[in-house]
Parts: sequence; structure tokens; C-alpha cells
Amino acid sequence: MNETDCLYDKHVKCLVCSHGFTTKKLRSKYVRPIQHDTDFCSYYDSENRNPLYYYITVCPECGYSFSDEFSSYFPPRTLDAIEEKVWSNWGKLNYCGERDLRQSLNTYKLAIYCAQLKQEKHVAAAGIFLRLAWLYRTEGKTAQEFRFMQLAADEYTQSYSTGDFKGSHLSEVRVLYLAGELNRRLGRTNQATLYFSRIIERQKEFLEKSVIQMAKDQWQEIRAEKQRAAN
Repeated sequence: MNETDCLYDKHVKCLVCSHGFTTKKLRSKYVRPIQHDTDFCSYYDSENRNPLYYYITVCPECGYSFSDEFSSYFPPRTLDAIEEKVWSNWGKLNYCGERDLRQSLNTYKLAIYCAQLKQEKHVAAAGIFLRLAWLYRTEGKTAQEFRFMQLAADEYTQSYSTGDFKGSHLSEVRVLYLAGELNRRLGRTNQATLYFSRIIERQKEFLEKSVIQMAKDQWQEIRAEKQRAAN
């Protein structure tokens, strides 16, 4: 099978410039991860079958870049800011076709900039930072991975504090878990323990038993590491 057969055209209308266009997305039936990390990063046997490459949509007309988690609401003056700082400087690059790693990385950085200008919700920004960290992890670029993982951890923390994850695709227990696990990976064990403990204390309130078990496992791992360090 030709790798391009895994892709399909999604029709989009830009919320900034109203331009209609099609962009490539990966068909879900071809998403077959071969390995998972404890922060939900997945690995695939082919870069052409990595859905992360197509997570961000970029309007070829004005450059507005976003994920499906972005809201349709633009706070006051943010639309003007995007028009001034993105659209007016856009060189009409086209990211609507098949993407390689370099192009994919560019789309995430464009989306980060647009999210900042738009004052997007913390949970949406966190999703971009985390997936960008995953891409750098698969390339073995640890410094960049940790840079964006820290940004993701901080955004998930803010999302939980403000409650802006409500109504999103992420449940409360997953936001808590990601805040904990990313902080654990960053060496912030006290913060990680705080979020894992909240899950364990309230486990009867949550339905996602697998996530609860992962939180317990990571809490135990932190405890074991502290005991080893003390001996």
C-alpha cells in the first residue's frame, strides 16, 4: 500500500480569513502504535503513519494555525493581533499536503504563536506543547523535549487550577495525571506527588481505572526512588 493512501482530505474554513481549503489528515484505521510511554507518547513503525504530523491545521491563505482543541471564540482584540502579526507577514506557505518531520515541527511552532496571540485555553496550549515534546523525544533531542515538556506541565497545572479543561476532550483525572507525570519526568517529585496523591485520594470519583492505576504506579516509583536515595 502506498503510504499516501493513509491520508485523506479534510475540508476546513479558516476562522480568521474565511478561506476554505483542504488539508491532509491520517485515517484512524492506519494509526497503529507499537509502543507507549507513561505520558501517553506513542511510537509508530513509520513516520508517515504518525498522527502527530497532522495534528495542527495551517491556513495557507493567512497562516492561522490551530488544533481541534482550539475554541471558536476570539477574545477582544485577539483577532486583530493575529491579522497584524501573522496574516500580514504570511508568505503563503502551504502545509496542507503530506508532511515530513521538519514541516510538522514548523506547524506546531506556528500554532503555539497563534495560541498565545489568541489567548487560547491552557488545556489547548498544553496539548500542543506536549505533542511537540513527543516529536523531539522520538528524534532523541532531549533538551528540546524537556523544554516543551516543562511548558506543557505548567499549562496543565494552570488548566487544572482554572478548570478550563472542562468541556474539552480531557477528563479531570487525565489532566491531574499529566500534570503529575510530566513533573515527575522533569524531576519535580514534590509537585508530581501532589497530583498523583489527589488522584489516589479521589479515585472513587473517577471512571478511568487504568489512569488511576498509572498514578498509583508512578507514586510508588517516586517513593521507591526516595528510599533508594536515603540508603
